[in-house]
Amino acid sequence: MSEPSLKEKTAKGLFWGGLGNGMQQLLNLFFGIFISRLLTADDYGMTGMLAIFIAIAAALQESGFTNALTNKKEATHKDYNAVFWFSTLMGATMYIVLFFCAPLIADFYNQPKLVPLSRFLFIGFFISSSGIAHNAILFKNLMVKQRTLSQIIGLIVSGCVGVGMALGGMAYWGLAAQSVTYIMVTTACFWYFSPWRPTWHIDLHPIKEMFSFSSKILVTNIFIQFNNNIFSVLLGRLFSKSEVGYYTQANKWDTMGYSLITGMVAGIAQPVLTEVANDQGRQRNVFRKMLRFTAFIAFPAMLGLALIARELIVISVTDKWLACVPILQLLCIWGAFMPIVSLYSNLVISKGKSDIYMWNTIILGVIQLIALLLVYPFGIQTMIIVFVCINIGWMPVWHYFIWRQLRLSFWQAVTDIAPFALLAALTMIATYYATRGIGNIYLLFAAKIGLAVLIYVLLMMVTKAAVFKESVAFLLKKRLK
Repeated sequence: MSEPSLKEKTAKGLFWGGLGNGMQQLLNLFFGIFISRLLTADDYGMTGMLAIFIAIAAALQESGFTNALTNKKEATHKDYNAVFWFSTLMGATMYIVLFFCAPLIADFYNQPKLVPLSRFLFIGFFISSSGIAHNAILFKNLMVKQRTLSQIIGLIVSGCVGVGMALGGMAYWGLAAQSVTYIMVTTACFWYFSPWRPTWHIDLHPIKEMFSFSSKILVTNIFIQFNNNIFSVLLGRLFSKSEVGYYTQANKWDTMGYSLITGMVAGIAQPVLTEVANDQGRQRNVFRKMLRFTAFIAFPAMLGLALIARELIVISVTDKWLACVPILQLLCIWGAFMPIVSLYSNLVISKGKSDIYMWNTIILGVIQLIALLLVYPFGIQTMIIVFVCINIGWMPVWHYFIWRQLRLSFWQAVTDIAPFALLAALTMIATYYATRGIGNIYLLFAAKIGLAVLIYVLLMMVTKAAVFKESVAFLLKKRLK
């Protein structure tokens, strides 16, 4: 059998990425509904306060080596073995450090119960560190199906654990156990699906070779996690646990939405773009196709989530969470652009420009921090509006570096993105006004989804969008097979 072409591998990767991420979000939704009905905003606030520490420690143990190994044309056993032992040792070190820092974290938030909770949650660092090299193997070789199965199995097992403990009255401990179980099961599956195994010969010299590239990815990932979790830290320090819980709940739904698209695209973007890195013209064409596909999916998905936010929250987790609806709707605006930024960053990384990726993120992070500290007295919604505006306003800066690498003009990018953003916005506006008279919340929820899908598909057909026709053709071909 002949080797699949890059186009075929990309299409299959997107298919499995989309299917897998879709199933993951459905599982998250299913288990999230059960747990959210059983727990309170205070329970979510307890784990939300630890989110930034968990995210930064995870970035430190991975240290950007997945991207570094993917960019290497010929990664050897020696390279993977060095990453395995470095990550494992880093994971153990991070756990020990944070174990003894737990009382300081609890004092910062004035929550003594965070001491045992954080020490339990931080176990996940050590467990996940042992699967980083195996995950890199799957990622580099576009084994999207295997990575997807690993994550789905992890979600099912951990979701059952979380729901069971919540039913047992374990409150926020159920959320903590769900997180640790997911890491443990997913890591075990990475080992199972990966053909590579570590050896006891520990040689960390390859780390030095990769570190000039991966260190910048590391710093960038820390800043990304800082940006993603800054609200939890500020709210936990400045506002009540309930307000932290409302933000955490809204952010969870927003993240579930844009992660579906980001995960689908990011799962194949760097490997594919790296494969054509030596041909600028071909890489530009591949990138523009990915850009159009991302916009085609991201804008209707995230603006649609904003449209149904109230009905979704009330139906799924009851009206006790209504206060998170306006927060969710604001976050969805930025969530529509998030997959595009992810694609931009993957292009920069595939060109080996991790320094651009790093400094772009650092400067953006500093601007965000200053702005948020200035506006927090005006309330959480004002903070989020500022956050959304800053991130969308930074898009031209990201594009400048894309232009330097691909000579893709800003106008070309706009013509790739804007039609889908405009048509998605028109779809949601038309759907909103067409369904205003429906009083039953369940009927309103179903009508909004059904009508929005119908209008958007009709607009794609009328405008003869190439990405829509290609997607339908691939799905029909897949079904026939």
